[in-house]
Amino acid sequence: MKRLWLLFSQAVTVLLAAYFVVGTLKPDWLGHRPYGSGTVALLEAPAASSGAAPPGSFRLAAQKSSAAVVSINTSKAAKNSPRSNDPWFNFFFGEQGNEPQIGLGSGVIVSANGYILTNNHVVESADEIEVVLNDSRHARAKVIGTDPDSDIAVLKIDLDRLPVIVLGNSDTLQVGDQVLAIGNPFGVGQTVTGGIVSALGRNQLGINTFENFIQTDAAINPGNSGGALVDTNGNLLGINTAIYSRSGGSMGIGFAIPVSTAKLVMEGIVKDGQVTRGWIGVEPNDLSPELAETFGVKTKEGVIITGVLQNGPAAQAGVKPGDVIVRVAGKPVSNVSELLSSVAALKPGTVSKFSVLRRDEKVELDVTPGVRPKPRKQAQ
Repeated sequence: MKRLWLLFSQAVTVLLAAYFVVGTLKPDWLGHRPYGSGTVALLEAPAASSGAAPPGSFRLAAQKSSAAVVSINTSKAAKNSPRSNDPWFNFFFGEQGNEPQIGLGSGVIVSANGYILTNNHVVESADEIEVVLNDSRHARAKVIGTDPDSDIAVLKIDLDRLPVIVLGNSDTLQVGDQVLAIGNPFGVGQTVTGGIVSALGRNQLGINTFENFIQTDAAINPGNSGGALVDTNGNLLGINTAIYSRSGGSMGIGFAIPVSTAKLVMEGIVKDGQVTRGWIGVEPNDLSPELAETFGVKTKEGVIITGVLQNGPAAQAGVKPGDVIVRVAGKPVSNVSELLSSVAALKPGTVSKFSVLRRDEKVELDVTPGVRPKPRKQAQ
């Protein structure tokens, strides 16, 4: 019995050893697939169609608007130094100022006729302006007109089948709305960045004479100037203009000119060759406690008038020093920048209602604005 048990245990041991050897070296003899030789079952998402954007994507808005955003390359001839022909001066100091100045910016095609909106500072004093479309086409651009007061310039190119951006309504924007900034930052190529509207009606920044900026945290960098700020449907809301930065790069504080302002400026330039703005001939100041005490004003809202031009539109309508303007054509004004912008938007020669506080009395005046004089520098 003992011997039978010993033989049985030895046979089982030999069979197990043989099974282990065959299973390791020749697993296919046993119908097993060697480790790593087969396919691994993975769970994969179904392929999305090329036209459908994933949830939360701004792909369609970017595709719709980016074709109409262009790069603008400018060049300005170098100014010869008065001593450039002096061989001794050139020997010691080298040739001075013989390299042309190169500039870079962006623009937006707003008309099938080839009209392009950009910033005045992008094309100012440029001798040559080249526009590069997103489809790599190039064209020489002509300056139709500029408006330094709003930093808007209108260019024109002659090409066929131009992509045109759809103009949105910047007046309906609210803080928190999502926006995209499109342009050519640092010359790396067209770039789309995203963010939200951080603030509206930004002014007193010292950038332009008339300021009513949209502030956004969408990344705007050098080269983005003149590019498009669009909504999530790809409609144009503003022209990217400036950034607040200590390093020269984006710090999340960018400013864009509302498309409503840019449209008015462009229409004036294309139609009349210039922008005609309203003017009433007053010296306005923000209402401070000191000025309120001096003129005996009790209100804390509005813009106080400290001077009135003799025989000017405001004087003829009855505006007096010490008056506080609180509304212009039904629109409230709370600081000098808002008053300037509201008056500038008035049509010269057309009567407008001004709501004025004169001490404790509310007065409604009919003011007929004149044409805003050109700055002396421009007139010269």
